[in-house]
Amino acid sequence: MGFETFLGNPKAVKALRDMLTSGRVPGALLFSGPEGVGKKTLALMMAKALICERQPQGSADFCAECQRCRKSEEMLAAAREDLGRRREIKDAAKRVEGLIYFDLQLIEPITRYILTEQIRQLRSVAYTHPFEFPRRVFVIDAAQVIHWQAADLLLKVLEEPPETTTFMLVCPNAYELRSTIRSRCQRIQFEPVEEAIITRLLEEEARVPKAQRALAARVAAGSVAKAKTFDAAEFQKLRQPWLNFLDAVAGKSRLPAAEPDWAALFESTKALSQNREDFDQTLTVGYDLLRDLEQVLENEAGADVINVDLRARLSAWAKRLGFQGIELLKSGLDQAYRLQTRNVNQQVGLDDLAIEVLTRVPASPQAKG
Repeated sequence: MGFETFLGNPKAVKALRDMLTSGRVPGALLFSGPEGVGKKTLALMMAKALICERQPQGSADFCAECQRCRKSEEMLAAAREDLGRRREIKDAAKRVEGLIYFDLQLIEPITRYILTEQIRQLRSVAYTHPFEFPRRVFVIDAAQVIHWQAADLLLKVLEEPPETTTFMLVCPNAYELRSTIRSRCQRIQFEPVEEAIITRLLEEEARVPKAQRALAARVAAGSVAKAKTFDAAEFQKLRQPWLNFLDAVAGKSRLPAAEPDWAALFESTKALSQNREDFDQTLTVGYDLLRDLEQVLENEAGADVINVDLRARLSAWAKRLGFQGIELLKSGLDQAYRLQTRNVNQQVGLDDLAIEVLTRVPASPQAKG
């Protein structure tokens, strides 16, 4: 087990292995790129490679079997357990009491933020000699949510990095970090994982029904994490209200002289808006469907759609809505996204959006059901 087990992003893997081979590993690395592509996983692999007893022999890898590799897994498990326990503590002052950092330490948000005391402990330990390994490695996941006061402390450490410590920051967008912090890190950029790799993963795990794997691979959008957690039944449940909504505004009822199915329309908007906690996810499904409609309208034969199991329905909806209707729907979803944090009735907004589309977009006599 080693770097060869990592899925996708071969350039990122090669960059790290080249550092190991040359013996020139920067004091701070920044792993950035889309969610779910393995940034933290590869950072932890790199940490193990720096610690592994066999790495100095020129393997530019880690064995996962030597005493140090086994010990590193124990340290990571202890760190995860400690983080979980602290997140359950209601007293803010007690959440950060008694922080202990190992030679290999995973640092993640305890609350919405990575707290000042977490980075203060990092700074305190970073300049001490490692206890069990030849060097210390700190992996800071979700580095974009480091509290601003804690960011000041981290910057001071990065400005004068200790010789025996390596820092690895992980975040989706490097530009969410201060420019002064970015400039002191060597960036490892990640890209979405190729669809062929995602498809092969789904086939090997055989957890997703065969008929749903093409859909799962597209919905994953290059994210290994999304592919591994894809639940076909849950996705269908989340998507169905959007299908009902599109049927109401762009289905057969959009043929000339046909009266919209108002009951079905209002039932769909009710279903779309009833779960506020999952509304972000609901909007994502809606945006994906509108993207598919645009693609079908631009080039039906070559459309690279996400909802591959809906090609016929996408074609019919796209022809009846046209670009005007799709743009109206996109604007409506943008408005719904902006209003999420306010105490507004999202169903009313979706009802108004549907009525606007039905009023402003003429029915197409050429459209066929």
